[in-house]
Amino acid sequence: MAKRKQLTPAQKVSIIRRHLVEGTPVSDLCEEFGIHPPQYYNWQKQFFEQGAVAFERKPNKANESRQQAAQERRIEQLEEKLQRKNEVVAELLEEHVQLKKELGEL
Repeated sequence: MAKRKQLTPAQKVSIIRRHLVEGTPVSDLCEEFGIHPPQYYNWQKQFFEQGAVAFERKPNKANESRQQAAQERRIEQLEEKLQRKNEVVAELLEEHVQLKKELGEL
């Protein structure tokens, strides 16, 4: 049984490029690299289907750290706001209990 030849993704792109840019016939490429034409066309199909990934924006480290710092500041602000609300509720509850005691309800 013949051993399959494993080509790297870079090699596959190079083969597709040679056909599309340089105009090398698919049959010549298949013969040169020992692949079948349907295999070449599968690679080409994958290449075009996943080509958009090459143009996607990747977040850089500086932007990522700025976003994380902003998120941490927002969390701190919300925690402080929650603490103030808890203090106000406790103070109101204490006044309510005091009034009930004065009215003899407790």
